[in-house]
Amino acid sequence: MKRFVVLFMLVFAAVSGFAQTTLTLEDAVLNGRKYYPQGLIMPQWIPETDTYSHVTDGYQSLVVVDAKSGEESRRITAGEINETLEGVEVFGRRPNSDRTEVSIRGTWMLNWLDKNTLYFTEKGTLYTYDIANKTTSAQYTMAAGHSNLHLNSQLNAAYTVGNNVFVNWMGEESTVQVTKHEDPDVVAGQAIARSEFGITEGLFWNNEGDAVAFYEKNESAVANYPLLDISTTPGSLNEIKYPMAGQGSEYARVGVYHKGKKSPVYLDTDGVEHDQYLTNLSWSPDGKTILLAIVNRAQNHYDVVAFNTKNGKRGATLLSVSNDKWAEPEHPAYWVSNKEFIWLTERDGYMNLYLHTTKGGLVQQLTSNDFEATGILGRDKSDDILFTATGEDPRESHLFSVSLKGKQRQLTTESGTHNSTVQEGGSYFIDSYSSIDVPSKTELRSTAGKVLRELASASDPFEGTNIRKPTLSSITGPDGSTLYTRTYLPFDFDPAKKYPVLVYVYGGPHAQMVTNRWNGGGPFWMNEFANRGYIVFTLDNRGSAHRGTDFEQQIHRQLGTVEMEDQLAGVADLKSLPYVDGERIAVHGWSYGGFLTASLMLRQPGTFKVGVAGGPVTDWKYYEVMYGERYMDRPEENEEGYAENRLHNHVENLEGDLLLIHGTVDNVVVMQHNLSLVKSFIDAGVQMDFFPYPMHPHNVRGKDRLHLMTKVLNYVEDSLEE
Repeated sequence: MKRFVVLFMLVFAAVSGFAQTTLTLEDAVLNGRKYYPQGLIMPQWIPETDTYSHVTDGYQSLVVVDAKSGEESRRITAGEINETLEGVEVFGRRPNSDRTEVSIRGTWMLNWLDKNTLYFTEKGTLYTYDIANKTTSAQYTMAAGHSNLHLNSQLNAAYTVGNNVFVNWMGEESTVQVTKHEDPDVVAGQAIARSEFGITEGLFWNNEGDAVAFYEKNESAVANYPLLDISTTPGSLNEIKYPMAGQGSEYARVGVYHKGKKSPVYLDTDGVEHDQYLTNLSWSPDGKTILLAIVNRAQNHYDVVAFNTKNGKRGATLLSVSNDKWAEPEHPAYWVSNKEFIWLTERDGYMNLYLHTTKGGLVQQLTSNDFEATGILGRDKSDDILFTATGEDPRESHLFSVSLKGKQRQLTTESGTHNSTVQEGGSYFIDSYSSIDVPSKTELRSTAGKVLRELASASDPFEGTNIRKPTLSSITGPDGSTLYTRTYLPFDFDPAKKYPVLVYVYGGPHAQMVTNRWNGGGPFWMNEFANRGYIVFTLDNRGSAHRGTDFEQQIHRQLGTVEMEDQLAGVADLKSLPYVDGERIAVHGWSYGGFLTASLMLRQPGTFKVGVAGGPVTDWKYYEVMYGERYMDRPEENEEGYAENRLHNHVENLEGDLLLIHGTVDNVVVMQHNLSLVKSFIDAGVQMDFFPYPMHPHNVRGKDRLHLMTKVLNYVEDSLEE
């Protein structure tokens, strides 16, 4: 039946006199880039100038443009740089490509040291390119096996080899090994706390480039967790450190290495709790002070503390934040001088900016918005702070400025999701945005918010295809909250017909599925599945991101409960529509969405005819300390909450078809979640389906992702068509 519909559409397109491209699942999953509108590629401001660069000519050239006139002043090609390397094409050559194909892309991207010099790394060597003389110089080569590279503005390199920190100084050939840990439980220079609290790296340079701070963790109290490697004969175990809720956690500290010293100093962070969290590290501009947000293990309180970087001594506690649910610092301090800094916190219910002094006082609350700030990008020539925030519509992202006196302006007002590249200390920013109706537009703007010039405008990549844009809407939730929704309809949608529905769910903290950007922020497999004759629907429930603490913190100690209430409200709204077949509704999600999918199938039986849960948390006691204890507290502190949301306790309720999927080397949601749930189904004599993806971690990527989505959608289709 489905094949006949597709064939009819193709024949109809032919006889109607127009050529129409049909979206396939393979294209949707593996080649979706061609359906994303192309804007200005990799814009960069050139330091201390009013010029910017961007990549063009199919990633073959870097163009330099004068912001004031809009005129191209220089064009640098990947080929001419390779010609300076004695015929050895190391720059820009893509892996597994013809040696003559060079490009400025990905890990080979050119960066600006100053207006006369570019730099790039290739195979562990840092190169600089002199634009005027068209010469390339190798500055130093990093130690073999390096990772977690962090270059500062002087091109000094800090990185890790194994569990230790190394440094290369610009102009010096020798490599310095900063730490020399032989204990495999001690890890230096990498992200700690499993990358929670906004932590994404473990190395931090000071402004002068003569000292580097680094995180270090001792994992001796953390249990080993086995992952099976089937690529060896016989199979072997790869043991990772995985701290589960209520169990032993890592012990963190911060080291500081100063150039010329024999060894690093360590900050005096010892506190009441040994397993506290050291988060959001930042250097003062003069390099004399490091600020840390120190979070207690219960994650309901943190102190922002100053430390002396020379001797590591602990200084004053500059501010404290407490919350009866959780207090989670997400951004490092933004320094405006050696004596003042901005701290972002939700203490008034929304993420706002507060100006503090190093003497420990609050100077002023700079913003008082009832919407979420999401980060600070820099300062303009007037020293106003440029920051991103959702604005009045939480589905959007905009650029704002605020003076140190608290005068705020919204610099982008067009509906949509804006991504801004700001000129630090300058008068301009490059704004790229899209919306559900605007594919992509890039403009040069002044920091007063005036549009100066259009730089790029993408055509509609859906034109001439059978891809239909989704619609964004909202419903009122059970508590009166506005819940935002996204709906994909078939290309040949007929409101007189009845359509089955696939509900795609995530629903967890720090995530937002429904956004006002191109294609609604959704993947193209949703468009393809809609064209098979289905409606694909997503709702952002309470607990999801960018809505303030009242909305987000209702999930505390009861993960899954209010989220399901909101998802059921979405289902009820769907069933009220005349073109929805309320007897044929499916649900699918991954990770937290897998948890909600399985929860809905087991705790709300009969609502969905079929569910596919990928990589699901099934029992929060098996999940990691940092995330799990923030939202659920420790298992012994919340026995009722853990029991209620333990899916194993509800297996006998299953109605309909359920497919569980898991990557066999998942180091985020370990496979114990799914295997233990399967065991509970077996013990209860309840049939369900399980499919592993061997040697895949938490997400199935690469060519196997097509296999995954084929498996998911075929399972849904087969169940709904029965």
